[in-house]
Amino acid sequence: MPLMVGDIEIHLGPQEQGGPDSLLDPILEFIGRAGSRQNLMIAVQEIDNPAIANAIIAARLRGAVIDLVVEQSYLLAAKKPKDLAGAHAPGGKHEINRELFNAILRSTADVKVDFNPNIFHQKFMVLGNRVLTGSTNFTTTGVTKNLNHVVVINDAEVANAYKKEFKEIREGRFGKFSVAHGPAPKEAKVSGIRVKPLFAPDHAPEMEIMKQILKAKERVDFAAFTFAQSSGIDDALIAAHRNGITINGVLDRRQANQKWAAKHSLHAAGIKVAVAGGRGQLGKVHHKLMTIDNKVSIFGSFNYTKPANKSNDENIIVVGEVSETDTAAKAAQKKIALAARKEIDRIIADFGE
Repeated sequence: MPLMVGDIEIHLGPQEQGGPDSLLDPILEFIGRAGSRQNLMIAVQEIDNPAIANAIIAARLRGAVIDLVVEQSYLLAAKKPKDLAGAHAPGGKHEINRELFNAILRSTADVKVDFNPNIFHQKFMVLGNRVLTGSTNFTTTGVTKNLNHVVVINDAEVANAYKKEFKEIREGRFGKFSVAHGPAPKEAKVSGIRVKPLFAPDHAPEMEIMKQILKAKERVDFAAFTFAQSSGIDDALIAAHRNGITINGVLDRRQANQKWAAKHSLHAAGIKVAVAGGRGQLGKVHHKLMTIDNKVSIFGSFNYTKPANKSNDENIIVVGEVSETDTAAKAAQKKIALAARKEIDRIIADFGE
């Protein structure tokens, strides 16, 4: 069952890989809420899951206004069709993306592709005052094989921040073209808990993550897909480790074994992190998940790399860090952080090496 803390929902999964929650269900439930004349904004890297595509089409047929932006790379074919009718159009591993994209287009949804020369890496939706974000791609692999999370927040202030970002994306201001276009989003109090959304590269999420690490007093726990030495986050973890802070983490095996991976700098500093993924039925460790001192949690699409910070289009959402005198909020944010930490520990115990 997902963790429900007031107007914040945390889904950690997928269940197909032993996680506590479904990742597909909250996505379908969110889209299913879109009624006639309601505006559903979707900014995702790719869609290859038929159930998600069908939910979007059904929402459009109910009269919802669908605005969708996806990464164009997954819609391109290695070979051109032999004729305009497409009778001999190429297949390939991304053919399902093209088929679903065309089906969504035929529903008269307003569909656009990004022209960011780097990666359009967002994974969020907005409907009214509700936001869905996290690390989960809208793909069959993303919701059944890769270890991921989904966060749903019901709050006008948070929703407005994502609506503003979506407007910039639709105007072509994403990636490196969005830098310095506006102030960082306002922090919100959601069910008494501090929530802070940030978008890359506009608002330098990497600096926020490093700041939270350097404020740690006891421990930092993380699960990350791509973690490169080009990021400053490994330097912050090393500094925290030298100050006696416990560092507990797990990385995707394939990414962690690359020459540029931060695993090497962390190990050289005496920080042992586990690796997992890519064996048996398990896909990737695709989280971008961190908790600090069992009270602050960081979710979102942001990989720990220089491109994520400088040129890709990303988001993070920081949950926690309230006044020490607010006992109710302290208990609520701790509940969220401990759930995330429990999943990190499960990944290490069940799959880590």
